[in-house]
Parts: sequence; C-alpha cells; structure tokens
Amino acid sequence: MKKGFAILMALCLLLGCVPALADELYRVGVCQHIQHEALDEATQGFIDALTAEIGDEVSIEIQNASGDNGVCLAIISDFVSNDVDLILANSTPSLQAAYAATSDIPVLGTSITEYCVALGLDGFNDVSGSNISGTSDLAPLDQQAALITELFPQAQKVAILYCSAEPNSLYQVEIVTAELEKLGISVKPFSFVDVNEMSLIAQEACDYADVIYTPTDNTIAASAGILDNICHPAGKPVITGDTGTCRTAGAAVLGISYYELGSLTGRMAASILKEETDISTLPIAYAENVTKYYNPAICEALGITIPDGFTALPAN
Repeated sequence: MKKGFAILMALCLLLGCVPALADELYRVGVCQHIQHEALDEATQGFIDALTAEIGDEVSIEIQNASGDNGVCLAIISDFVSNDVDLILANSTPSLQAAYAATSDIPVLGTSITEYCVALGLDGFNDVSGSNISGTSDLAPLDQQAALITELFPQAQKVAILYCSAEPNSLYQVEIVTAELEKLGISVKPFSFVDVNEMSLIAQEACDYADVIYTPTDNTIAASAGILDNICHPAGKPVITGDTGTCRTAGAAVLGISYYELGSLTGRMAASILKEETDISTLPIAYAENVTKYYNPAICEALGITIPDGFTALPAN
C-alpha cells in the first residue's frame, strides 16, 4: 500500500497536481479586542478580502478578548507560540499586545486611529520600519470639528466625552479641541476610566454643553446605549467619531466604512503572504472615502434640520 501511495504521489508531482497539504496553509490569527459593530465589520471585511485573494490556502483563527486587555495578551501570546504567519490586531489594545509579543511575525492593525500614539513611537511617519503596518480609521479631525459647526452654528459649548484609558482617544480630543477653539467655541473634555463611570460623566457633559462630541473610542462604541439613554432625554445632540456609535446614539458622523477598511487590510495581508511584500516598508493605509451621515430617527426626535450634503445613515 505504501509503495502504491509513493508511486501515486510521484505521478502527481510529475503532473504538477499535488494539492496543498494542511501544513502548507498560511495561518492567520485575528485578535479583536471587543465586540461591537465597527470592529465586527472590520474583521469581516478582512476575512472576506483575504479569502477572496488566497482562497483555501489560508486558515484564519478568530479570537475576541471581550474587552479584557489581559485576555488580549493571552490570545496574542498563543498566536506567537503557534508561530502563525500573520497576526491581525483589531483595535489599539490588540496592536499593543502584538507589538510587545513579537518583532518577527508580521502584524497588521486595523481600526487603529494613530499608530505612533498607540505604540508610543516618535517619527513613525506612516512607515514603521518594523513588523507593524495596517490601516487607520481616522477621519480628518478638522472636518469632524467643522461638521459640528455646520450642523449647529449657534452652539457655544461643546463637551468631548472620552475614555482616558485609550491613548488614541486623547490624541483626537486634543486636535478636535484646538480646531473648535479656532472656530470660537468653548470646549471642555469629560473623561471616564471605564464604562461604570460613563453614565455619571455623560450627565455632567450634558449639563455643560450644547453639543456632545465623542471620538473614535472603543469603550464608548461598546456602550453606546448608555450614551443614548443619557443624552437623548436631555435633548443634547451627539456627534460621534464612528458610524456604529452614531446608529445608536449619534445625530451625525463623518463616517468611514469599517468593512471597507478591513477589506483593505485583508488585501495588504494577501500581499504580504503571497507576494512576500516587506511589511517594514508598507505604509499605513487610510480609509479612501468619508461621508457626512446623519441619523434620521435621532435628528427628527431632536428637531435637527439637516443641510444639503448629508446622507441618511443606512441601517445594518
């Protein structure tokens, strides 16, 4: 039997028809920090694009840390121990864990706002020179500030609500604050440590402001219902940094498609795996399109008039 099998394999080799063996699969580990709409879409976009490019030559293992940074570290450590060919780090804590765990395995981030801030690097300039690259979900912050004044030209006070445990959130807060102050608006940041503090701090923000702004922030995105329960009854409109939060709690957003962002990351992964593109020279990629979206239900409830140039936020 063994002799017959050897003859068969030799014939297959001669004809070039040997199928890929299991250990020849590209193995990709996906670590998603927390489950919410934006990150879910990015993961799905990544999977769809990578499988479209590579097909059955790739094996993808998806792990979700449920918002626990310790679990995130454990997931990444397991990927490194298993010597996967590539890691997708979906959101900042996943990227930070991967950056600490390996300098050899290619790591692509997605749903990352600012890589140099997330990793504490100076002079990153969109090319890391290391095993890190990926995509950024940052919509232009000056345009986000302008969106607030376009919708609410009479607004005098803006509260910025964010989680202080997320370094990328603070980065956005500082830039949007400066942009709004250029426009003559008073700005006050309201930070909270975790979701348990969010209700109290959100109420304080509502008491202060005419408009609430939330940056792209995973903690807020994962608890957008709490935000809506505070701000909506108070009659305070919320401008959000991501479309998922806007669907639940926001009046408007300068939005990107997280699915398309994940797809872009998947194509980068295929290039690294199949074409052996050097990740250390691969620049961080940004969303190709941004759209001014409004939430019809919330805008109607708050009596907000939408100017030309806005698109109704589509349902999932």
